[in-house]
Amino acid sequence: MDDQDKRNQFRPETLMMSYGYNPQWSEGAVKCPIFQTSTFAFNTAEEGKAFFEVAYGLRDQRVNEKLGLIYSRLNNPDLEILENRLKLWDKADDCAIFESGMSAISTLFLEFLKPGSLLLHSKPVYGGTDHFIHHILSEFGIHTVGFHPGMSKQEIIDLVESTGHADRLALVYIETPANPTNALFDMEMTRSIADHFATDEKPVYFAVDNTYMGPLWQHPMEFGADLVIYSATKYIGGHSDVIAGAVLGKKELMTRIRTLRTFLGNMAGPWTGWLLMRSLETLKVRMDKQTKNAQKIAEFLNQHPKVEKVYFLGLLDESRPEQFKIYRHQCEAPGAMISFDIKGKEKEAFAFLNNLTIIKLAVSLGSTESLVQHPATMTHIDVSLEDRQLLGISEKLIRLSIGVENADDLIWDISNALDKID
Repeated sequence: MDDQDKRNQFRPETLMMSYGYNPQWSEGAVKCPIFQTSTFAFNTAEEGKAFFEVAYGLRDQRVNEKLGLIYSRLNNPDLEILENRLKLWDKADDCAIFESGMSAISTLFLEFLKPGSLLLHSKPVYGGTDHFIHHILSEFGIHTVGFHPGMSKQEIIDLVESTGHADRLALVYIETPANPTNALFDMEMTRSIADHFATDEKPVYFAVDNTYMGPLWQHPMEFGADLVIYSATKYIGGHSDVIAGAVLGKKELMTRIRTLRTFLGNMAGPWTGWLLMRSLETLKVRMDKQTKNAQKIAEFLNQHPKVEKVYFLGLLDESRPEQFKIYRHQCEAPGAMISFDIKGKEKEAFAFLNNLTIIKLAVSLGSTESLVQHPATMTHIDVSLEDRQLLGISEKLIRLSIGVENADDLIWDISNALDKID
């Protein structure tokens, strides 16, 4: 094997340190600098014309044509290098970084759904996504219908048919594992549902929000996804100090996403790009530690007398055969998100939350510090009561995001808070 062949086989965690950047471009700086500029100079008017022709989709880039930078609303070195690195984990053709996870999700919806379109989505989804689906898409004349874990392929097909808009199905969108219940959806089955309603003239695209598993523990494109979405605030950023989102996927679809991003103007800035590049360097180390901690904590919770039920992928077994089968097929680790039902109601849940000392009471997830929240009254408060009851988002449900602290210290904190419940 020659040197170039070996370099082509380097794993993503190795490539996160240098891929897409040459220190010679920036005075020998080992790390990519922050390119805090709004605009870039052209060498000639002809060069500027060529750059704009491709940027605005007037023509394709020619073979061996080298393009440059125009304006930071279109492209910026920090974003381009970040996007080139992030796409390696999912083996995507292209990546686009946004100013938030919701701006990534909303741009995807607005690009692939038009008035009269039908969106098929999993339930539950993140509270912000749920609000956008039910309160904003409807204002654009877009129809939506949701399916829940455990429904068969035929049941979902029948559900779509029952809307009267099956011929307008344009996008299937799922979040797996689901936030906050950790319920799994079969991506290959979901892909087949999209294909069932697709025609040569009318494709049906399939998108997966992979935030809960990050780029390491699950790779949706291997199971048929056209597009993958992340709240990059979470594991990718991982330090609770940056807000960002990402969409990755097939080249032709990402061209559409990038074009709409240009005109909505919701791309991330160079500081965000630089911070996320920093975070990618430790992504694997952090996530490996987080899932190891989570497995230990989930086992503790599963044995505690004040805990009614634990929702953690690492505890799945043959007693839940369908979920266990999906987990073994799709996931490379159980993740670091734990939800559990405490024995009691809101009063007992709040008593637990109020007595934690190490774990911070805050929304978000995937960061170095452990976080805890109460979905029914916080992130999912706007989800309909009917859906919360159907999906198990009850007043006794607590969600934990496990960080990189010492696992035994976290267990002490959890145990101490549980002991203080009357």
